[in-house]
Formats: sequence, C-alpha cells, structure tokens
Amino acid sequence: MFKNILIPFDLSAHSTRAFKVAVDLAKKYDSKLTLLTCLEGDAWHHKYYDSRADSELIKKQKKVSQKHLEKLEEIAEKNNVSVKSHILKSKSVVNDIVVFAKSRKYDLIVIGSHGRTGLDKVLLGSVANGVSQKAKCPVLIVK
Repeated sequence: MFKNILIPFDLSAHSTRAFKVAVDLAKKYDSKLTLLTCLEGDAWHHKYYDSRADSELIKKQKKVSQKHLEKLEEIAEKNNVSVKSHILKSKSVVNDIVVFAKSRKYDLIVIGSHGRTGLDKVLLGSVANGVSQKAKCPVLIVK
C-alpha cells in the first residue's frame, strides 16, 4: 500500500514523532523511507542585505541537520527499515515538499505538526496544513 514514504523533517520533536510513526508504518508495509529537510536562508531580506550571510547560515543549518538525520537513520536501520535523506535549500518549504513528493511518486507523506492556532498560525503559517492542502498523495499529520 505505502511503498515509498516521505517524512519532512525540521529537527523538532513533532517531526521526530512523525518519523517514529513512519518507521512503524514502514515495518508494517515493508516501505522505504525518505527524510527531507528544507533549509531556508534569512527570510527577512532588507535593502542592505548581504547574500554571503545566507550562505553561512545555510552551511551551519546543513551541518546541524546532517547530525540529526544520521541519528534517525540509525533508528531506522535498527528497525530494518530502508531510509535515505535529502537536504534542500528552499524558498518555499510547502511547495518544495509537495514538488519533491510528486516528482518522486511518494505514496504517503508523514509530517509532524506543531499544532499552532490563532495568531501564531497566521504569522508563522502551517507547513503541515499547506502540504496537506497541496499534495496529491495521502498526508498523515502527527501531533
């Protein structure tokens, strides 16, 4: 049923919980997992913005992300689940996740939700909600 599962991972406890749910599903359905981390530079560009700062920020984010992804890959391997990871530089996290999932024909997206409501949701947005609205495959949101 779900042979290829995508797990967007943002280093939060919510996305770690989603990963663990995906591992359980992968064991049940003999699925392959892919972890996807989208890195964003400084979203608040201004008139005197120096793009070199973006490169440094992305470099640091990538280094931290790789450490987290390696730990998750170990968990998957201990559970005999095949896992790959990808890190993308992103301008629109929701769109990049949806395009990545569609272009590689994933059967399911398992994504963690921070559960933001009210003003937080308006100001910060909801990646999980955006992905669930735009994705062509089923999306499992884990809180």
